[in-house]
Amino acid sequence: MSKNMNTKIKEIVSLAKKHGIEVEPLSVKSNESGLDFLAVFARSTDGASWVMRAPRRPDVVESAAYEKKVLDLVINRLPVEVPNWQVHTPELIAYRLLDGVPIGTINHEATGYDWYLEPQSIPERFIQSLAEAMVALHAIDHEAARNAGIRVHQPAEVRRALAVKMDEIKRIFGVSQALWERWQSWLADDTCWPHHSVLVHGDLHPGHILVHPDGRVTGLLDWTEAEVADPATDFTAYCLIFGESGLAELLKRYENAGGRVWPRMQDHIIERMSASPVLLADFALKSGLEEYMTMARNALGVDEKGEEISTE
Repeated sequence: MSKNMNTKIKEIVSLAKKHGIEVEPLSVKSNESGLDFLAVFARSTDGASWVMRAPRRPDVVESAAYEKKVLDLVINRLPVEVPNWQVHTPELIAYRLLDGVPIGTINHEATGYDWYLEPQSIPERFIQSLAEAMVALHAIDHEAARNAGIRVHQPAEVRRALAVKMDEIKRIFGVSQALWERWQSWLADDTCWPHHSVLVHGDLHPGHILVHPDGRVTGLLDWTEAEVADPATDFTAYCLIFGESGLAELLKRYENAGGRVWPRMQDHIIERMSASPVLLADFALKSGLEEYMTMARNALGVDEKGEEISTE
């Protein structure tokens, strides 16, 4: 651990103490992998386990304020836990550690996930409990979301905004011809798109899904991307990891639990997944990180000059 990082961790522990959280020094562990926050895990002198997060950049403070609004809205409306922030200041966020373990954590060196539960033998209980949590989330009233300060987008708005974002990414990065044509065909196909919006988590990847050892989903983390928008948003990461057959099983359980579906929902999710390079490129621009710029270009099928990479 670098000297600067050690100093930062001490600052977080000191800030926590000012808010009445006195931690056991030997229990302190850090997670430096987050791009937005430095996370510190520790046990307080009363035996409680805590998560303490310090923003890495000024713009993160604003997104944290938005996340707090989302958490306040969903905390008593879901069958799973979400973080209950006991401390929320521009310098520090602190909450009691939730039950469960992320189903997978990003391994940057291996450019993949380290799995707590293997995707090849995922328990039925995981699929069922995830479907039930998604149904509860997607059923939250839009007016309640709007009153809480959550972004609310109608289906046509979602479609238009994505088209604009695609144009922007093409102008800045370039996009392979085949991928661009696929996107435009999808955007123009009315039969694919839903006629309703729902409150989505927005970033439902394995690192944000907590599970019990038996596979049951116990909690959901990181709500900064939540908004009322396209329901397919919450299924794309699942499809990427578990494939089309896994997606079909989740959709069946989602519908049986009361989730609203439409005839070409699976096709739409798959096409939205094909547009994931747009989100990656947008994040690369916001973060300014060269490694993500490179990843975005590769996903878009272009080189640094925006010219299409030959696949021959």
